[in-house]
Amino acid sequence: MLERYINEYKARTKRSRELFDNAKMVFAGGVSHNIRYFKPYPFFTTKAEGKYLHDVDGNVYIDYWMGHWSLILGHSHPFVAERVIEQASNGFIYGTVNKISLELASIITKLIPRIEMLRFANTGAEATMYAIRLARAYTKKRVVAKIEGGWHGFNTELLHSVNYPFGNEGLGLIDDKYLISIPFNDLSSIDILDKVKDDLACIIVEPFMGGAGAIVGDKGYLKGLEEYSKKNNALFILDEIVTAFRFKCSSMHDILGLEPDLITLGKIIGGGLPIGAIGGKKEIISLASPEFKKDERCNIGGGTFSANPLTMTAGLATLEYLKNHTYLYDELNRLGDIARREIDKVMRSYSVKTCTTGLGSLFLTHFLNDNDEVRNARDASLCNIELQKLYHLALMVHGIFFLPSKLGAISIMHNENDIKQLIEVTEKIASEIHL
Repeated sequence: MLERYINEYKARTKRSRELFDNAKMVFAGGVSHNIRYFKPYPFFTTKAEGKYLHDVDGNVYIDYWMGHWSLILGHSHPFVAERVIEQASNGFIYGTVNKISLELASIITKLIPRIEMLRFANTGAEATMYAIRLARAYTKKRVVAKIEGGWHGFNTELLHSVNYPFGNEGLGLIDDKYLISIPFNDLSSIDILDKVKDDLACIIVEPFMGGAGAIVGDKGYLKGLEEYSKKNNALFILDEIVTAFRFKCSSMHDILGLEPDLITLGKIIGGGLPIGAIGGKKEIISLASPEFKKDERCNIGGGTFSANPLTMTAGLATLEYLKNHTYLYDELNRLGDIARREIDKVMRSYSVKTCTTGLGSLFLTHFLNDNDEVRNARDASLCNIELQKLYHLALMVHGIFFLPSKLGAISIMHNENDIKQLIEVTEKIASEIHL
């Protein structure tokens, strides 16, 4: 079937192989982020511009990974890059408060009115960690409910039940007795929480599961989680690190009619530089104020590089651009619809059973086994993941990059011809799977 693409990939990436062998001598597993490793080895990038990645072997790829889905404007968009270069001449990090952070916070709160107050951090994982801490401080309760397969970064308290069969995620983690996981898109499972409802601090959920398989949350399911939270005096937290500013110039809670108490942000709001943010009701976020006495405040920090002027500048430029070009979302969402529909169409024309999930400009093709749909992380894990990885590797050989088994993201630099090329290459690969 597609195994021949492994050898073709190796033939095209010999210099990357040499560098990866060297990298394994200084990095655990040859990488500094586990997600970036894939078999037989990752290629090494030298340049990124617009929709393209260039590697050390001279290969050029149309990129659908787009910096962990953070680059909705594409790589090094001139509007952002020029502002960052200008700021760099005035300093990378001040270590003091700066006006640009206030400007970025202002545009975020205007575009997402549900966020009355926020705090910046360096990563999405920090933002979700702070959200949990704030929820426990505000409610004075301990139990956290998350979703099976829910990914909230390498956050010790939430790095549980991420991968099927949803047990402990490895050595070095705390066996948190105050954490409960429930299935996605199955409201009947919420009864599991009844036994801890008096000590339930919060429910945290992605409205669109990114790492677990590009799966959209049912509106009724998410509303049910919100209602359960409020009924039991717990906080309802939406992790919108992936979804905020991805489908519209706001957050996904607007689309779904939800009223979260806290929202975590990241990726797009940093314009390609490191960022995280936790926002929500003023009465909750204000618990972090240093004006409170130590025993009265919730200790959440931000880190040395939080709200640094380079990141603030990139984020501000990105959101300003999106705010002034909201019509771009219609095209992004349209291209995503085409990709999902046509990939499944050509796959099934060759009797390859697939389900391409996603929403708007995000999508991922699952190769089905016995299941007919993918509604949660369990469904996604029971699909043919090895074939999915080979499909993505085959795309790489054809000059199209998806990080294997991760969803693709369309940027404003992509166009309909790119999607057509993706479909054409997919058809070629489908014909080989069918042999």
